[in-house]
Amino acid sequence: MTALAESPARRRFDERFLRRLETLELAVRRAARGQGRGIRRTRRAGAGLELADHRDYVPGDDLRYLDWNLYGRLDRRALRLFEEDEDMAVDVLVDASLSMGMGQPAKLELALQLGAALAYVALANLDRVAVTALGAEPRGLPRQRGKARILGVLGLFEEVAATGRSPLSASLRGFLSRRTRRGRGVAVVISDFYDPAGPRAALDLLRAHRLDPIAVQLTAPDELAPVLRGDLRLRDVETGEAHDLTLSAAAVAAYQRRLSGLRRELEGHCRERGIPCFSVTSDQPLDAVVLRMFRAGGLLG
Repeated sequence: MTALAESPARRRFDERFLRRLETLELAVRRAARGQGRGIRRTRRAGAGLELADHRDYVPGDDLRYLDWNLYGRLDRRALRLFEEDEDMAVDVLVDASLSMGMGQPAKLELALQLGAALAYVALANLDRVAVTALGAEPRGLPRQRGKARILGVLGLFEEVAATGRSPLSASLRGFLSRRTRRGRGVAVVISDFYDPAGPRAALDLLRAHRLDPIAVQLTAPDELAPVLRGDLRLRDVETGEAHDLTLSAAAVAAYQRRLSGLRRELEGHCRERGIPCFSVTSDQPLDAVVLRMFRAGGLLG
């Protein structure tokens, strides 16, 4: 694989990260063995991999695919349908709003690494992959395929910073309005899902536009267990609003209950609608997160 050009600005992704992606992709392939194919399959009349079903013959259909055995036994004219591999359209959407820059380590860093890793696996699978960073000025790459295209993805993600103030649902609404391809596909959303409209709003938008979402919710360890205490003035990084608070043990416990409620709401919504959903903390190793996602089955396929 071609090396990324050396530059002082390149801190996130380098030759070592590329080698890591190659190793991870091989590990994903091993993990996927026995779980079926990683790319989508479609039913079509004609030669294919395996017989899937039949449908009634209509005038004009190719007689080569008529099931003559079925016709001889039941006097039914039906075409054989086979499972065929079909490449998949994949959108990798990384939330780059200001809240994603928070946390120790910052949520955005793992989000970008995870977005790059998932894009690489899909590109290696010859799926058609587009990536978008949903920040103050959304930046993206159009649909492409093949491992070599990962260099453009890494170059894009290298320059992404946490800048956006728009809620995730508003950012996705903008993304959908700019989207030129209207067919079905998969959209991987990597975000903290902090949205005044609720965590389910973004996913419902994608489903309404014939995209099958995969939710990856990122939380920083210090968001789960904050250490701040006392009388403080805290500023919302996305709205800019300042709030005077007394962070007592009771106040922190109430905050943790609300955060847990948000996560339960997202997970419950995904479970009801069959949406793959993964909760990740920003201090988790990239390799472990990606392998866990693929071992869960059904990801990107």
